[in-house]
Order: sequence, then structure tokens, then C-alpha cells
Amino acid sequence: MSAPDAAGGGDGPSTGTATHCPYCALQCAMTLDPAPGDRVPVRVTGRDFPTNRGGLCKKGWTSAELLAIPDRLTTPLVRGEDGELQETSWETALDTLAARLQELRSEHGPDAVGVFGGGGLTNEKAYQLGKFARIALRTSRIDYNGRFCMSSAAAASTRAFGIDRGLPFPLTDLDTADTVMLLGSNVGDTMPPFVSHLQGARAAGGLLVVDPRRSSTARLTEDGGGLHVQPVPGSDLPLLLGLCHIVLAERLYDSEYVAARTTGLSTLRASVASWWPERVQQATGVPAPTLRALARRLAEGRSTYILTGRGVEQHADGTDTATAAINLALLLGLPGKPGSGYGTLTGQGNGQGGREHGQKADQLPGYRKITDPEARTHVASVWGVDADAIPGPGVPAVQLLQSAGTDAGVKALLVHGSNVVVSAPNAGAARAALARLDLLVVCDFVLSETARLADLVLPVLQWAEEEGTMTNLEGRVLRRRRALTAPEGARSELWIMAELARRLDAPGTWSLDPAEVFDELARASAGGLADYSGLSHVLLDEMSERGDAAFWPFPVGSTGTQRLFDDGFAHPDGRARLVAVRRAAHRRTAAGDELTLITGRLLEHYQSGAQTRRVAELNDARPRVVAQLHPVTAADRGLTDGGLVRVSNTRGTVDAVVGMSPDIRPDTIFLPFHFADAESANLLTSDAVDPISAMPEFKTAIVRIEPIRSPTRSPARGPGQA
Repeated sequence: MSAPDAAGGGDGPSTGTATHCPYCALQCAMTLDPAPGDRVPVRVTGRDFPTNRGGLCKKGWTSAELLAIPDRLTTPLVRGEDGELQETSWETALDTLAARLQELRSEHGPDAVGVFGGGGLTNEKAYQLGKFARIALRTSRIDYNGRFCMSSAAAASTRAFGIDRGLPFPLTDLDTADTVMLLGSNVGDTMPPFVSHLQGARAAGGLLVVDPRRSSTARLTEDGGGLHVQPVPGSDLPLLLGLCHIVLAERLYDSEYVAARTTGLSTLRASVASWWPERVQQATGVPAPTLRALARRLAEGRSTYILTGRGVEQHADGTDTATAAINLALLLGLPGKPGSGYGTLTGQGNGQGGREHGQKADQLPGYRKITDPEARTHVASVWGVDADAIPGPGVPAVQLLQSAGTDAGVKALLVHGSNVVVSAPNAGAARAALARLDLLVVCDFVLSETARLADLVLPVLQWAEEEGTMTNLEGRVLRRRRALTAPEGARSELWIMAELARRLDAPGTWSLDPAEVFDELARASAGGLADYSGLSHVLLDEMSERGDAAFWPFPVGSTGTQRLFDDGFAHPDGRARLVAVRRAAHRRTAAGDELTLITGRLLEHYQSGAQTRRVAELNDARPRVVAQLHPVTAADRGLTDGGLVRVSNTRGTVDAVVGMSPDIRPDTIFLPFHFADAESANLLTSDAVDPISAMPEFKTAIVRIEPIRSPTRSPARGPGQA
């Protein structure tokens, strides 16, 4: 999407700073030029780059607004005896924090302190945060908000391929595809420049979109552009089992590929034998002829890709659903085949890099398992500690939050780059858990909804004020460059961690220089699945100047790895695993006047909305939560377009504006999750988790709705209140 009034379009020379957008994992390239005299400090122009080709979405074009927001934090805030946040000095804040952390550790043990990270942190900060938790705090209790985003896809890819990289091929490979199936992803709204890579498939009539809503992406299939399949929410797993059944029963699978490059066919065949099209039709609502047409188009495509997103992964059976999609791709011979493939679309800006280098509860840098003795020895040698000093695996995000303030749980929580009271499932329970803590510390550049609850708030740098690296959805390592000086009082999280590590007498070195931290990350990742050892800031800058790309793995002496599976998969025998999965235990479905809730994103907003709700142009376009309902559903309940509706279940209540649309199923309601307080969709979502990935069940909460006769707003309700 190009801005109509943007000068240059990103193709001409620029004297500004070449960097990347602060939002999603597409990491669109942009240039920041000084804007003296303007209200914002820099002017944004799109920069020609393979992922965005000079275009940006609304969020990218308005990203400079974030650098001039009036409520920017520049002074540490501490909660006073009167219960209010008040300004304090950095020295006092850090001295007090270090002393309090030491007290809690002495009284309750090191695991009394927890750390909650974010998928928007640079690689350097994500790496240092994992190191800080484990050797400065000596806690195992670290996880991050990527657990809510990519965990099921990552778990499925790891067990099938032996490695997890969102797209194991460059995004531009999609340009020549004649068939692309998108499952549970609305790229038309979440990452609009991505759509340019779908035009070949659309022109060939091969864009296949699986989504309960007729989203902006699904509408691209109209007028001969492809096929939109609109299943019952939560039925993606039986749909995929059915497609595998058809591919096997009709001998549409690539038998030579399957025999040469996979294992597990006989078990898979038995597991899908009972999922004939008519049974799948009953489970999904998708007609049997449509299922057959979908399978045949996938098999007949000259260049075919299957891509999954959060819509099929944010479920208590999300890992198995992503696995079923991988099984389908393997049967068709797509992964590692030139011009074809399987991938999953990372959401957060550094969702890929953020999970590679130590924020996850069970991982060390380089995608190493924290339980692997060799991995522990290697990383310990880089950190300058004994391997026994590194704690074992911690607990995933939902469990970490649920444990807050309990006898066996964390007593203190340090939050970096996340707004958990908006983004966590069952948000009322998450808020209550944070209230039980003895100490809540939040690092942010605004007073987010989570920061408002904190005992201590530490102001940090924004994207255009820092150096570092990000890893986008393709596994491409990118340079984030500083374009302006931070306001007085804001500090780098690298500095904060170094200062705390000194006060806590932590071993090892704690550099303030992002380039030096990256060099240490590279050494720590050497030999791991996500090997960055051949990279440095200097090399990345040189490669950028030449127009070269750096895809991991990038070991010393290599030129990187654009396509992961050309020569085999990451299991010892080089073969991918066909993993038999079966439909999970029956989840409760809507009955009577109940509806199934779907949550998702809007074009104008991002994640918890802490950033985009502060940008006037974006917030004015979408100022409050709108409940999308089918006109028939609304009429049956006496609702009018633009009226108010109360959406509720046993976990909470949300009041929203009614937005009627024929683009949604009559048995379904859609709420975006970017809004806060009484408008937070996650007040309604479940914190039941996938047993493999610990991904929460975000997508299929059962709710009731009723009209609100009075415009009076009601407060957010906590757990157990309907």
C-alpha cells in the first residue's frame, strides 16, 4: 500500500537513515529523514526492498507519530505510599529495585522472580534478557508474549522438519506461484504490502483462503481470483485431516517425494482414513465437492505454497492443526521443492528472532534446548559461568502469569516489551494475578495498561532511537539503525540490565554497545539451529550496501541460507516427519442463542494497541471496539447497526459498537483485540492451552450478546462475573 502523498516512493537516493518499520514481522524497509520544524522529528519514506517494494501500510506511514507522542515516558516512576506513581531518579529506582529483588530471592529462592519478554525486542535485547534472567537473577522463570503468537507453529515445524523458521524461503518466491493457500491469516489487513506477492496466484485463480470471515484477504479471491472456504470456527483440524484423506484416497500425493524425503506415511494414512469428505462436511460446514476441489487445486498447481497464521494456531489443538497443514504440504511434495513450499506467517516485528536467542522458557541462544548438556556447556563458556549455574527450563507464559503471587509462583515480575493485561488470554484473571505480586516492574516508553499497574516503571528507548537487529518472517536478519537522539531520561534496556547486573554482583560481561552484544549473541548461537555466528553489525551493513541478504543459519564462512530444505531436513536422517494427529477432545460449541467469538486484528491497529491508539490518524479511524455481526444475527437479537451490544461469558464482559456485515458467519462474532479496559476482547478468551506448545485458546470462546439500551459504559468485569 503506497501513501498517495509520499514523496519519492522509496526509489530515489536519500541522505536519511535506512531502517525498518517498528511494527509487524514483514519489517518493511523505510528511510527516516530529519524533519526540522515539523511536528514529528523525522519524515518517513518507503524504501525499495524485497518484502515491501517501497510500499508501507497505514501504520508504517504514520510511524513517526510515535516519536512525538505527548505522554512519552522520560523519568522513572515509582508507586508512592499514596498509591500513585511519582517521579524518581534512575539511581534511586535501580538501587531500590536491586535491593528488593535480592530480598525476594533470599526469602523465596531465585524462581520467585520472573521475567516476561516481548517479540518486539531487538535480537540484542532479547538475547541479553535471557542471559540476565538466568545468570543475574538466577531464575528459570522467563517466557515472552511470542508464546501467544508463534508457539504452535514453531512446535509443529520443529517436530516435522527439525527446525523452525517462519518462512523457510524468501518471500519473493511467492511471486511466481500459481497456487497459494492461506489458512487463518488476513494479510490484507495485518501486513498489506505482503499482498503484492500473491498477485500471480490470484491472476491464475489459485489464491485459496480458509477463514470463517470474508476478510479483505478472502475478498481477493472474488472475480476468478481463487476460492474462499468459510469453515465453522475451530474446525480447521478436521478440514486439514479431510484434505489429507482426499490427497491419499485420490492418489494426488507425490509418491516419489514422500518415499525419498519423509517417514511415517503408513501411520498417517491410517490416522486420516476415517475423515472422508462427507464427514468433514458435517464437522466444518464446507461442502464435500468444495473440499475435493480444494485438494485437487493444491495437487495440480505448478508452483504451490501452503501458509498458516494465527487463526488456525491459536487453539488448544493448534500444534496438531499446524502439523496437519505440514502433513498436507509434505504429501504434496512442497517443502524443499523449487517453486513450492510450506511456511507460517510470523506476526510480531521480531517474533522470529525473539524466540531464537533465549526468551523462551525452554531455550538457550541459537534455538538450543536448555536441557541439552552440550548446549548448556557451550553457552556457559560464552557467558563465563559454569554450566551448572544456568537454571533448567521454566514455565510457559500462561502458567507464569497464573502463578503470580501464589505460594509456589513468582513474587516479582519484570515485564519488557509486552502489555500483558491486554494481550493475555482471560485478561481479567491476568490482571488479578499481577495484583497479587509483591513487585511489578515494567519497562516501556508509554504508560501502557500494564505499566499503570506497576510498582516501578522504567522509561526506555523507541525504535528510531536505538541500534540493533531484527529477524523478519523469512529469517532475514536486518539492521535497525538510530535516526535521532532519545529524549533526556530514557535509557536503553541494555543499560538497565547492565546496571542491575552490577548491583546484583552478576558474573560475566554486560556491554552497553548493541554491536558488542550481537557479537556475543553470534558466539553463543554458534553451532545451534539458529546459527548467527558468521554475522556482525559491520557485515550486515556491508551486505545491505551491496544489496545482499542475510538469512540464518549463517555460520562462520557461509553466505547464509535462503532456502532451508533444498538438501534435506534438520533431523539426523535428513527426512521430514509425517506426524499422525487426530482431532482433539470435543470442544464445547455454541448452542441456542450463543455465538462463537473470533478475535483478530485491524488494518489500523497493532497488537495491544499501546502504540497505535496513540497515533491520531489511526485511532480516529478505529477509536473503539466494534463487534462484527451478520445482519441476520443482529436482527434476531434486536440489534441495530451502530448500536451498543454487551458481549459476555463467565470470564468477563465487553461492551462494543455493533457493526453489521454479511462477511461473517451468522453463528460467529468478531472482536479485534487491540482495545483495553472494558473494551478488551481478551476479557472473554480462554487460558486453556495446547498441551505441546502451551498456546492459549484465543479463537473459540463461547459468548452471549444482548443490546445495551443505555449508552452508559460499564466497567471491565473480572473473572467469574457475567
